Amino acid sequence: MTSYTASHAAPRRIAGVLDTVLGHLVEIPAALLVLAEIVVLLTGVTSRYVLHAPLVWSDELASILFLWLAMLGAVVALRRGEHMRMTALVGMASPGVRAFLEVIAIAAPLAFLVLVIGPAVEFAQDEAFITTPALEIPNSWRAAALPVGTALMLLVACLRLIRSANWRLTIAALVLVAAVGGSFYALAPVFRDLGNVNLLIFFVGLVALTVLSGVPIAFSFGLATFGYLALTTSTPLVVVVGRMDEGMSHLILLSVPLFVFLGQLIEMTGMAAAMIAFLASLLGHVRGGLSYVLVGAMYLVSGISGSKAADMAAVAPVLFPEMKARGAKPGDLVALLAATGAQTETIPPSLVLITLGSVTGVSISALFTGGMLPGVVLAVTLCAVVWWRYRSDDLSGVRRANRAEIAKKLVIAVPALALPFVIRAAVVEGIATATEVSTIGIAYAVLAGLLIYRRFEWARLKPMLIDTAALSGAILLIIGAATGMAWALTQSGFSGQLARTMGGLPGGAAMFMAASILAFIVLGSVLEGIPAIVLFGPLMFPIARQMGIDDVHYSMVVILSMGVGLFAPPFGVGYYSACAVSRIHPDEGMKPIVGYILALIVGLIVVAAVPWISTGFLH
Repeated sequence: MTSYTASHAAPRRIAGVLDTVLGHLVEIPAALLVLAEIVVLLTGVTSRYVLHAPLVWSDELASILFLWLAMLGAVVALRRGEHMRMTALVGMASPGVRAFLEVIAIAAPLAFLVLVIGPAVEFAQDEAFITTPALEIPNSWRAAALPVGTALMLLVACLRLIRSANWRLTIAALVLVAAVGGSFYALAPVFRDLGNVNLLIFFVGLVALTVLSGVPIAFSFGLATFGYLALTTSTPLVVVVGRMDEGMSHLILLSVPLFVFLGQLIEMTGMAAAMIAFLASLLGHVRGGLSYVLVGAMYLVSGISGSKAADMAAVAPVLFPEMKARGAKPGDLVALLAATGAQTETIPPSLVLITLGSVTGVSISALFTGGMLPGVVLAVTLCAVVWWRYRSDDLSGVRRANRAEIAKKLVIAVPALALPFVIRAAVVEGIATATEVSTIGIAYAVLAGLLIYRRFEWARLKPMLIDTAALSGAILLIIGAATGMAWALTQSGFSGQLARTMGGLPGGAAMFMAASILAFIVLGSVLEGIPAIVLFGPLMFPIARQMGIDDVHYSMVVILSMGVGLFAPPFGVGYYSACAVSRIHPDEGMKPIVGYILALIVGLIVVAAVPWISTGFLH
């Protein structure tokens, strides 16, 4: 027995050493990439706005570095076990079953990575024939991030399996994953004759099975997409890698890591403490006061970055520590954060609004005007739930601040409170794009920390940069996998079939609107927001016009419905982004979010039933 244990301890020890070395080799470049993105984008803004000499190559270089950041961040997240998972059912299982499912959660991603490594290499080779316009280098420099990141994740997954405490469980998990994969492969001729029934098998059945088993969300989506296309179509799998690349490389998403880092800076420099002290002096004596602040803060910062994950990353680190200190439960915090993500989908300048306008022909300025009030309506419904949940809080130990205290805290907080206005002004005045503006926020926070608050902990910069890369990689891999899934759904003909079915519904405009709400809630929960809009917007809007529904009104209903689905667990990607940003386990928010989702649906029905809320300021 001793020799058996010793023989298995040696491989685990070697794997542990290799894992540590690999960690340093990946984490340091990932941290440097975050820093490089900040420098490149800030240099681009300064050169264009201050020196009036635009750098034509800055966005291109930022895009190249961004894909490397996303993939290396995903490697760091896998090594740390920080990819978003749904473990509600896993947690309820017996210890033996739970241990087995934990190994499955490594073995299933391993299967996906084995499937994707070949197409990823082929994709990078194909990109060598494309030359970038500004830097004039082969695009394979950028595309190589996909096979390199995949190979590193493959190595990380293997090392994690070797280090597993129970080899029998590891072998059993690998055999089970291989058996399921082999069964699907053997059934390929049957699948080819099933038509769109395959959509249920792969995108409902397989996704549900893997997600509920605790397999990370991104890998669950990826397995379903690759399985569907490999076994039911003749589509080259390299095309799916291209779609994943497209989803992860959207330059606007670069604001995600930068706002994550900005949130950490705000906390580290003392700006967060100053803001919280002032806000608490205003609303600290009100039951659930800081929850109202969270709703208002998301409304104010929403749309600045164009990414909901980035909006949440800017707000959560500022408010959550104090809210927890005041007794708020982590689950309720992440539930409200996710709900405010859905609530603020229509607030301009929103990337979803811009995308919808561009694919449907609806005036973007009209969408910007129409998007303000629907967000207010949903904020009111969320605040009603906050009031109900906190109505019996004991505030006997909380003292109401006097005017002098409030004024003093305001003076200290002014530099911190000015940050959202500086960011918004930079966008509105055209100083910086929605992607670049976060770098202005970072520069402002660094200066405020060094010169005003006199707090800047240089030793924390490295772990903050690595944390930023890991969080960003986890979020971006989900978005990439969801984009691939969206493309697969389009190729199946499902989108056109759905539009024809809805156009033929009895009951006129009211029934069409109700069906649209249900359809976009479901689509939002399965797809990342922009792919859903790109896929179904051009199909649904002509039908809505025929029904006599105003374009802007329908736009608001569609976007809010999709937002509810996007942030509703168990499938909503946005909910897991909220959990990732706030570092709260997804299981904790499952129960509290139900009330908030119901409140959002009530608000959505009000917006759908009263067109004036969306169109009142247009006429």
